[in-house]
Amino acid sequence: MSAPSIPVIQQTAGRGAARAAANRRGKSKGAGSDRRPGWLTYAILTLVILISAYPLYFAFLLATSDATTIAQNPIPSLIPDSNLFTNFERVLESDIKFWKSLSNSIIVSSVTAISVVIFSTLAGYSFAKLRFKGRGPLLVFVVATTAVPTQLGIVPLFIVMSKLEWTGDLIAVIVPGMVTAFGVFWMTQYLEGALPYELIEAARVDGASMIRTFWHVALPAARPAAAMLGLFTFVGAWTNFFWPFIVLGSANPTLPVAVQLLQGNYFNDMSLVMAGVTLSVIPLVIVFIFAGRQLVAGIMQGAVKG
Repeated sequence: MSAPSIPVIQQTAGRGAARAAANRRGKSKGAGSDRRPGWLTYAILTLVILISAYPLYFAFLLATSDATTIAQNPIPSLIPDSNLFTNFERVLESDIKFWKSLSNSIIVSSVTAISVVIFSTLAGYSFAKLRFKGRGPLLVFVVATTAVPTQLGIVPLFIVMSKLEWTGDLIAVIVPGMVTAFGVFWMTQYLEGALPYELIEAARVDGASMIRTFWHVALPAARPAAAMLGLFTFVGAWTNFFWPFIVLGSANPTLPVAVQLLQGNYFNDMSLVMAGVTLSVIPLVIVFIFAGRQLVAGIMQGAVKG
């Protein structure tokens, strides 16, 4: 039954009750999901975007300049110069093996993102919906591994890769990152609320096996969170510098390692280095443009799940 209108309340209970009812309804409408953000919210968001985008724009400005101009004025003007494509050509014609580095980064980032999504979703489904002994302590142990600094595992990991004779090959970068503790925790938390037990029981009643239930029930339910995890894993693998620099070196580098090789021993041409940085960022911008809608959908569904 709908609430009485304001005129009806005024006739039956008086003007004071009518004003109180109008105030309550106004507050309830303002607190609802249809409330539009004010100018202050947009101003803060605009400021955050500008602060976040300025370092990238600063690198772009340096990439459009030349070494002489940068030496005379290290802080460039906000207007781009005209040397961008000239610096791009210099990067492509340098001896850093740009195209090979680009293909290496694409292979490493794509394979790592796909494997992290698959294995993290499998583990998250197991922790969230299956009941087995040691489930809780094992999940705590997996999450606790995120507290161990990456640098502590570099020496034993490099020894293992040397014993396997994988040093210098892309597999030495791909295998250690095929699953992450954060990915397992993220998918576990998401599937606990997004996947009802009724769907799993219905699939089992229909005769579906465990793997088939995961593939046809759990994986579609986890798609928004999996897309978000895959995107962030791709970006993390693309920008990873420390471990590829150690295990790959300059013979078979990924793109961040190749860009670092643009620096000279005695003189750094910042226009050349920033041109390489700009070229390495362009693929990420393209990925975000095409995957942005799915990313927003994953964030929103993860925020309102349940």
